[in-house]
Amino acid sequence: MLLDFPFSAPPASGETREVAPGMHWLRMPLPFALDHINLWLLEDERDGQPAWTIVDTGYGLDNVRALWDQILARLDAPVTRIIVTHFHPDHVGLAQWLAEKFDAPIWMTAGEYLTAHAVFHEMAGHGTQPMLRQFTHHGLDAERLGALERRANSYARGVPALPHTYTRMFDGDRITIGGRLWQIRVGYGHSPEHASLYCADAGVLISGDMLLPKISTNISVFAVTPGADSLAQYLDSLDRYRELPEETLVLPSHGLPFVGIHNRVAAQHAHHEERLRVLEDACTEPRSAADLLATLFPRELDTHQVMFAMGEAIAHLNRLEYAGRLVRKDGADGVVRFIRKQ
Repeated sequence: MLLDFPFSAPPASGETREVAPGMHWLRMPLPFALDHINLWLLEDERDGQPAWTIVDTGYGLDNVRALWDQILARLDAPVTRIIVTHFHPDHVGLAQWLAEKFDAPIWMTAGEYLTAHAVFHEMAGHGTQPMLRQFTHHGLDAERLGALERRANSYARGVPALPHTYTRMFDGDRITIGGRLWQIRVGYGHSPEHASLYCADAGVLISGDMLLPKISTNISVFAVTPGADSLAQYLDSLDRYRELPEETLVLPSHGLPFVGIHNRVAAQHAHHEERLRVLEDACTEPRSAADLLATLFPRELDTHQVMFAMGEAIAHLNRLEYAGRLVRKDGADGVVRFIRKQ
Protein backbone atom coordinates (compact mmCIF):
# COMPACT_ATOMS: atom_id res chain seq x y z
CA MET A 1 0.00 0.00 0.00
CA LEU A 2 1.42 3.35 -1.06
CA LEU A 3 2.66 5.96 1.37
CA ASP A 4 3.70 9.54 0.70
CA PHE A 5 7.18 10.55 1.86
CA PRO A 6 7.48 14.35 2.13
CA PHE A 7 11.25 14.14 2.69
CA SER A 8 13.46 12.11 0.38
CA ALA A 9 16.44 11.84 2.74
CA PRO A 10 17.26 12.28 6.43
CA PRO A 11 19.24 15.18 7.86
CA ALA A 12 23.02 14.76 7.84
CA SER A 13 24.76 13.64 11.02
CA GLY A 14 24.91 16.48 13.52
CA GLU A 15 22.27 18.47 11.63
CA THR A 16 18.53 19.02 12.10
CA ARG A 17 15.66 19.53 9.66
CA GLU A 18 12.33 21.21 10.36
CA VAL A 19 9.53 18.82 9.36
CA ALA A 20 6.62 20.94 10.62
CA PRO A 21 6.49 24.35 12.32
CA GLY A 22 8.49 24.07 15.54
CA MET A 23 9.35 20.38 15.02
CA HIS A 24 12.87 19.33 14.10
CA TRP A 25 14.25 15.96 12.99
CA LEU A 26 17.69 14.61 13.80
CA ARG A 27 19.16 11.18 13.13
CA MET A 28 21.66 9.24 15.24
CA PRO A 29 23.64 6.07 14.42
CA LEU A 30 23.03 2.63 15.94
CA PRO A 31 25.57 -0.24 16.16
CA PHE A 32 23.18 -2.81 14.65
CA ALA A 33 21.86 -3.92 11.28
CA LEU A 34 19.15 -1.33 11.91
CA ASP A 35 21.72 1.44 11.82
CA HIS A 36 19.83 4.60 12.81
CA ILE A 37 17.20 6.17 15.01
CA ASN A 38 15.21 9.35 14.42
CA LEU A 39 14.96 11.77 17.34
CA TRP A 40 12.88 14.92 17.64
CA LEU A 41 13.43 18.44 18.96
CA LEU A 42 10.28 20.44 19.67
CA GLU A 43 10.27 24.18 20.19
CA ASP A 44 8.81 24.87 23.62
CA GLU A 45 8.64 27.54 26.29
CA ARG A 46 8.96 27.76 30.05
CA ASP A 47 7.96 30.73 32.19
CA GLY A 48 7.38 32.72 29.03
CA GLN A 49 10.89 32.07 27.71
CA PRO A 50 11.94 29.92 24.72
CA ALA A 51 12.90 26.34 25.54
CA TRP A 52 13.24 22.94 23.88
CA THR A 53 11.70 19.52 24.47
CA ILE A 54 13.59 16.41 23.29
CA VAL A 55 11.70 13.26 22.27
CA ASP A 56 13.96 10.18 22.57
CA THR A 57 17.69 10.36 23.04
CA GLY A 58 19.76 7.77 21.16
CA TYR A 59 22.09 4.93 22.11
CA GLY A 60 24.75 5.53 24.75
CA LEU A 61 27.83 5.77 22.53
CA ASP A 62 30.59 8.38 22.48
CA ASN A 63 29.93 9.26 18.84
CA VAL A 64 26.25 9.85 19.61
CA ARG A 65 27.19 12.15 22.50
CA ALA A 66 29.52 14.05 20.16
CA LEU A 67 26.72 14.55 17.64
CA TRP A 68 24.40 15.73 20.40
CA ASP A 69 27.06 18.21 21.52
CA GLN A 70 27.16 19.66 17.99
CA ILE A 71 23.40 20.08 17.93
CA LEU A 72 23.05 21.39 21.47
CA ALA A 73 25.75 24.03 20.86
CA ARG A 74 23.51 25.57 18.19
CA LEU A 75 20.30 25.68 20.23
CA ASP A 76 19.09 29.15 21.13
CA ALA A 77 17.43 28.08 24.39
CA PRO A 78 17.79 25.43 27.10
CA VAL A 79 16.30 21.94 27.05
CA THR A 80 13.64 21.88 29.75
CA ARG A 81 12.01 18.47 29.19
CA ILE A 82 13.02 15.05 27.85
CA ILE A 83 10.27 12.67 26.73
CA VAL A 84 11.16 8.99 26.30
CA THR A 85 8.71 6.90 24.29
CA HIS A 86 9.88 3.55 25.70
CA PHE A 87 12.65 1.73 27.52
CA HIS A 88 14.68 0.36 24.60
CA PRO A 89 18.30 1.55 24.67
CA ASP A 90 18.18 3.57 21.47
CA HIS A 91 15.37 5.64 22.99
CA VAL A 92 16.35 5.98 26.67
CA GLY A 93 20.11 5.48 26.33
CA LEU A 94 21.26 9.09 26.77
CA ALA A 95 18.23 10.43 28.64
CA GLN A 96 20.04 10.70 31.97
CA TRP A 97 23.12 12.27 30.36
CA LEU A 98 20.97 14.92 28.71
CA ALA A 99 18.92 15.44 31.86
CA GLU A 100 22.06 16.15 33.86
CA LYS A 101 23.30 18.64 31.27
CA PHE A 102 20.18 20.77 31.60
CA ASP A 103 18.70 19.77 34.97
CA ALA A 104 15.67 18.74 32.90
CA PRO A 105 13.01 16.23 33.98
CA ILE A 106 12.50 12.95 32.12
CA TRP A 107 8.93 12.07 31.17
CA MET A 108 7.98 8.39 30.73
CA THR A 109 5.10 6.02 31.37
CA ALA A 110 5.42 3.92 34.52
CA GLY A 111 5.66 0.66 32.59
CA GLU A 112 8.63 1.91 30.58
CA TYR A 113 10.44 3.53 33.51
CA LEU A 114 10.17 0.46 35.74
CA THR A 115 11.01 -1.98 32.95
CA ALA A 116 14.13 0.01 32.10
CA HIS A 117 15.35 -0.42 35.68
CA ALA A 118 14.40 -4.10 35.81
CA VAL A 119 16.26 -4.85 32.57
CA PHE A 120 19.28 -2.72 33.53
CA HIS A 121 19.62 -4.52 36.89
CA GLU A 122 18.52 -7.91 35.53
CA MET A 123 15.88 -8.39 38.18
CA ALA A 124 12.23 -9.41 38.56
CA GLY A 125 12.32 -11.93 35.72
CA HIS A 126 14.32 -9.79 33.32
CA GLY A 127 17.88 -10.43 32.18
CA THR A 128 20.08 -12.90 30.37
CA GLN A 129 19.41 -16.03 32.42
CA PRO A 130 15.59 -15.84 32.30
CA MET A 131 15.85 -15.22 28.55
CA LEU A 132 18.11 -18.26 28.09
CA ARG A 133 15.70 -20.45 30.06
CA GLN A 134 12.80 -19.24 27.93
CA PHE A 135 14.65 -19.88 24.67
CA THR A 136 15.78 -23.31 25.88
CA HIS A 137 12.13 -24.13 26.58
CA HIS A 138 11.37 -23.10 22.99
CA GLY A 139 14.07 -25.30 21.48
CA LEU A 140 17.02 -22.98 20.76
CA ASP A 141 20.27 -24.90 20.25
CA ALA A 142 23.27 -24.78 22.58
CA GLU A 143 25.49 -22.88 20.16
CA ARG A 144 23.13 -19.96 19.77
CA LEU A 145 22.27 -20.01 23.47
CA GLY A 146 25.98 -19.75 24.23
CA ALA A 147 26.38 -16.78 21.90
CA LEU A 148 23.51 -15.01 23.63
CA GLU A 149 25.00 -15.75 27.06
CA ARG A 150 28.36 -14.30 26.01
CA ARG A 151 26.65 -11.02 25.13
CA ALA A 152 25.67 -10.76 28.81
CA ASN A 153 23.75 -7.59 29.69
CA SER A 154 23.94 -5.76 26.36
CA TYR A 155 21.26 -3.35 27.58
CA ALA A 156 23.66 -1.69 30.01
CA ARG A 157 26.11 -1.01 27.17
CA GLY A 158 23.53 1.14 25.44
CA VAL A 159 22.15 2.71 28.62
CA PRO A 160 25.05 3.93 30.78
CA ALA A 161 22.75 5.39 33.45
CA LEU A 162 19.06 5.68 34.24
CA PRO A 163 17.14 8.35 36.13
CA HIS A 164 15.87 7.69 39.64
CA THR A 165 13.00 10.17 39.34
CA TYR A 166 10.65 10.86 36.47
CA THR A 167 7.42 12.58 35.48
CA ARG A 168 4.83 9.93 34.85
CA MET A 169 2.73 10.00 31.67
CA PHE A 170 -0.64 8.28 31.33
CA ASP A 171 -2.63 7.25 28.28
CA GLY A 172 -4.79 10.17 27.19
CA ASP A 173 -2.74 12.82 28.96
CA ARG A 174 -2.62 16.16 27.17
CA ILE A 175 0.57 18.13 27.57
CA THR A 176 1.42 21.54 26.17
CA ILE A 177 4.59 21.86 24.11
CA GLY A 178 5.29 25.13 22.35
CA GLY A 179 1.73 26.35 22.81
CA ARG A 180 0.24 23.20 21.23
CA LEU A 181 -1.62 20.37 22.93
CA TRP A 182 -0.12 16.91 22.45
CA GLN A 183 -2.04 13.77 23.42
CA ILE A 184 -0.18 10.78 24.89
CA ARG A 185 -1.33 7.57 23.21
CA VAL A 186 -0.09 4.42 24.94
CA GLY A 187 0.39 1.29 22.86
CA TYR A 188 1.27 -2.30 23.71
CA GLY A 189 3.01 -5.31 22.23
CA HIS A 190 6.35 -3.75 21.32
CA SER A 191 7.06 -2.62 24.88
CA PRO A 192 5.03 -2.45 28.09
CA GLU A 193 3.51 1.07 27.79
CA HIS A 194 4.94 2.70 24.68
CA ALA A 195 4.04 6.41 24.47
CA SER A 196 3.31 8.03 21.13
CA LEU A 197 2.52 11.74 20.88
CA TYR A 198 -0.26 13.19 18.71
CA CYS A 199 -0.87 16.87 17.99
CA ALA A 200 -4.26 17.36 16.34
CA ASP A 201 -3.66 21.06 15.63
CA ALA A 202 -0.47 20.31 13.71
CA GLY A 203 -1.65 17.00 12.26
CA VAL A 204 1.49 15.23 13.49
CA LEU A 205 2.02 11.87 15.22
CA ILE A 206 5.38 11.02 16.79
CA SER A 207 4.88 7.28 16.54
CA GLY A 208 8.10 5.98 18.12
CA ASP A 209 8.45 2.31 17.21
CA MET A 210 4.72 1.59 17.11
CA LEU A 211 4.31 2.45 13.43
CA LEU A 212 7.22 2.37 10.98
CA PRO A 213 7.04 3.01 7.22
CA LYS A 214 9.05 0.12 5.77
CA ILE A 215 9.85 -2.49 8.39
CA SER A 216 7.54 -4.06 10.97
CA THR A 217 8.38 -3.29 14.55
CA ASN A 218 9.53 -6.20 16.69
CA ILE A 219 6.73 -7.89 18.63
CA SER A 220 8.17 -10.27 21.22
CA VAL A 221 7.15 -12.39 24.18
CA PHE A 222 9.58 -11.94 27.05
CA ALA A 223 10.56 -14.40 29.75
CA VAL A 224 8.81 -12.41 32.46
CA THR A 225 5.43 -12.81 30.67
CA PRO A 226 5.70 -16.17 28.84
CA GLY A 227 1.99 -16.46 28.11
CA ALA A 228 1.56 -12.95 26.72
CA ASP A 229 -0.49 -12.45 23.57
CA SER A 230 1.81 -9.63 22.49
CA LEU A 231 0.76 -9.67 18.85
CA ALA A 232 -2.93 -9.20 19.67
CA GLN A 233 -1.99 -6.35 22.01
CA TYR A 234 0.03 -4.70 19.25
CA LEU A 235 -2.63 -5.06 16.57
CA ASP A 236 -5.29 -3.70 18.93
CA SER A 237 -3.04 -0.71 19.63
CA LEU A 238 -2.53 -0.14 15.91
CA ASP A 239 -6.28 -0.03 15.35
CA ARG A 240 -6.47 3.07 17.54
CA TYR A 241 -4.47 4.92 14.87
CA ARG A 242 -7.43 4.50 12.52
CA GLU A 243 -9.05 7.26 14.61
CA LEU A 244 -6.49 9.75 13.27
CA PRO A 245 -6.86 11.56 9.94
CA GLU A 246 -5.26 9.83 6.95
CA GLU A 247 -3.31 13.01 6.17
CA THR A 248 -1.50 12.87 9.54
CA LEU A 249 2.26 13.33 9.20
CA VAL A 250 3.84 10.35 10.98
CA LEU A 251 7.28 10.86 12.52
CA PRO A 252 8.66 7.34 13.10
CA SER A 253 11.77 6.28 15.01
CA HIS A 254 13.19 4.46 11.97
CA GLY A 255 12.83 5.24 8.28
CA LEU A 256 11.44 8.44 6.76
CA PRO A 257 8.47 10.54 7.90
CA PHE A 258 5.37 9.58 5.95
CA VAL A 259 1.71 10.27 5.27
CA GLY A 260 -0.75 7.39 4.90
CA ILE A 261 -1.44 6.18 8.42
CA HIS A 262 -4.53 4.10 7.56
CA ASN A 263 -2.76 2.36 4.70
CA ARG A 264 0.21 1.53 6.92
CA VAL A 265 -2.00 0.11 9.68
CA ALA A 266 -3.77 -2.08 7.12
CA ALA A 267 -0.43 -3.23 5.71
CA GLN A 268 0.79 -4.22 9.17
CA HIS A 269 -2.36 -6.28 9.77
CA ALA A 270 -1.85 -8.01 6.41
CA HIS A 271 1.84 -8.64 7.12
CA HIS A 272 1.21 -10.31 10.46
CA GLU A 273 -1.70 -12.39 9.15
CA GLU A 274 0.56 -13.65 6.36
CA ARG A 275 3.21 -14.56 8.96
CA LEU A 276 0.59 -16.39 11.01
CA ARG A 277 -0.55 -18.38 7.96
CA VAL A 278 3.04 -19.36 7.13
CA LEU A 279 3.62 -20.65 10.65
CA GLU A 280 0.29 -22.47 10.79
CA ASP A 281 1.05 -24.21 7.48
CA ALA A 282 4.51 -25.22 8.77
CA CYS A 283 3.10 -26.93 11.86
CA THR A 284 1.73 -30.08 10.28
CA GLU A 285 4.09 -31.79 12.74
CA PRO A 286 5.06 -30.49 16.18
CA ARG A 287 7.51 -27.59 15.72
CA SER A 288 9.25 -25.37 18.27
CA ALA A 289 9.86 -21.64 17.92
CA ALA A 290 13.53 -22.38 17.18
CA ASP A 291 12.53 -24.89 14.49
CA LEU A 292 10.52 -22.13 12.81
CA LEU A 293 13.12 -19.34 12.78
CA ALA A 294 14.13 -20.07 9.20
CA THR A 295 10.45 -20.15 8.21
CA LEU A 296 9.82 -16.68 9.61
CA PHE A 297 13.25 -15.24 8.79
CA PRO A 298 14.75 -16.97 5.71
CA ARG A 299 18.15 -15.30 6.02
CA GLU A 300 21.27 -15.51 8.16
CA LEU A 301 20.68 -14.01 11.60
CA ASP A 302 23.38 -12.58 13.83
CA THR A 303 23.20 -13.09 17.60
CA HIS A 304 21.41 -9.79 18.20
CA GLN A 305 18.82 -10.69 15.56
CA VAL A 306 18.33 -14.20 16.97
CA MET A 307 17.20 -12.67 20.27
CA PHE A 308 14.50 -10.62 18.53
CA ALA A 309 13.59 -13.40 16.11
CA MET A 310 12.95 -15.89 18.94
CA GLY A 311 10.76 -13.39 20.79
CA GLU A 312 8.81 -12.70 17.62
CA ALA A 313 8.37 -16.38 16.76
CA ILE A 314 7.00 -17.07 20.24
CA ALA A 315 4.63 -14.10 19.95
CA HIS A 316 3.16 -15.42 16.70
CA LEU A 317 2.87 -18.98 18.05
CA ASN A 318 1.13 -17.72 21.19
CA ARG A 319 -1.32 -15.77 18.98
CA LEU A 320 -2.09 -18.89 16.95
CA GLU A 321 -2.65 -20.88 20.13
CA TYR A 322 -5.01 -18.24 21.56
CA ALA A 323 -6.87 -18.18 18.23
CA GLY A 324 -7.33 -21.97 18.37
CA ARG A 325 -5.30 -22.50 15.20
CA LEU A 326 -2.38 -24.32 16.88
CA VAL A 327 -2.15 -26.64 19.87
CA ARG A 328 0.75 -26.49 22.32
CA LYS A 329 2.55 -29.74 23.14
CA ASP A 330 4.98 -29.92 26.07
CA GLY A 331 7.61 -32.49 25.17
CA ALA A 332 9.33 -34.95 27.50
CA ASP A 333 12.59 -33.17 26.60
CA GLY A 334 11.27 -29.94 28.13
CA VAL A 335 10.74 -28.26 24.76
CA VAL A 336 7.35 -26.79 23.89
CA ARG A 337 6.15 -27.41 20.36
CA PHE A 338 3.07 -26.44 18.38
CA ILE A 339 0.99 -28.42 15.92
CA ARG A 340 -1.86 -27.40 13.64
CA LYS A 341 -5.26 -28.09 15.10
CA GLN A 342 -6.93 -31.06 13.44
